[in-house]
Amino acid sequence: MVGYVVRRLGLAVFVVWAAFTTTFVILYLLPSDPILTMLNRGGEGANVDPAAAAALRAEYGFDKPVIVQYLTRLGAALQGDLGRSMQNGQPVVTTIVDALPQTAVLAATALAIAVVVSSLLASAAVLTGSRGLRHALLSLPPLGAAIPSFWLGLVLLQVFSFRLGWFPATGNTGWQSLVLPAVTLAVPTAAVLTQVLAKSLGSTWEQPFVETARAKGLPRSTVHLRHVVRNGAIPTLTMVAIIIGNTLAGAVVTETVFSRVGVGRLTQSAVMSQDIPLVQGVVVLSAVVFVVVNLAADLVYPVVDPRIARVPATA
Repeated sequence: MVGYVVRRLGLAVFVVWAAFTTTFVILYLLPSDPILTMLNRGGEGANVDPAAAAALRAEYGFDKPVIVQYLTRLGAALQGDLGRSMQNGQPVVTTIVDALPQTAVLAATALAIAVVVSSLLASAAVLTGSRGLRHALLSLPPLGAAIPSFWLGLVLLQVFSFRLGWFPATGNTGWQSLVLPAVTLAVPTAAVLTQVLAKSLGSTWEQPFVETARAKGLPRSTVHLRHVVRNGAIPTLTMVAIIIGNTLAGAVVTETVFSRVGVGRLTQSAVMSQDIPLVQGVVVLSAVVFVVVNLAADLVYPVVDPRIARVPATA
């Protein structure tokens, strides 16, 4: 077990390094000049002072060879220093930490909604005796997955905010402002989870241990909750890291549509402004979240299904 954890940690470090390096290469291959973009954003326009541009390049280290810039940024990142944002001059870590709570609350709420909805839909589809109802329930996830998040967000705004006035259109204040963005973010996640969970629960019902539980006279609902859900949920754990990654990516669109201040909107602004340190910081943060959640999911497997812990390790 210790060796497995060490290998997973090594892979996690590699993934974070690869994300950092790939982002660095992509950003530096862009044809535009981040310093000129920064000055133009400040209203300098075509009257950019070459001396001021040179001073900013030196300040942010863009005057050095690319390999030197990479090694310098990598060394600083290993010490927890991701540089300063070119938009506000604040440390990247501070800028991300300030925006993180809003995105974390949004993502957690969306995931909670997605888990509840997908569990109910998948369980209802598996337990119902009506073939027509089962077909109707299982036709909902593909529809939810096909709807673009930005379009869904705009529709929800039009109906529930502008027409009915039930929820505010924008902002981060109060639980009311969280409902529409969370639903927008939850729909595609719930769609994917429902498809995977319904298939897994259906195949689990065909396993011999389920037939044994039924033979003991246990009610169908009890068998489903005690035996089927426990084992059928395992495949969804393999998708946890991917789902959270997709949720963070979806937050970019959702926070932009609903004008929420968070990491998603911060990312959109950083990309548009070619704020290299901030974009790298967000990517590194996302990579860290991905590998941590993935590692946690791997360690939870034996708890959810003890049979996994009893499988002998192979060389």
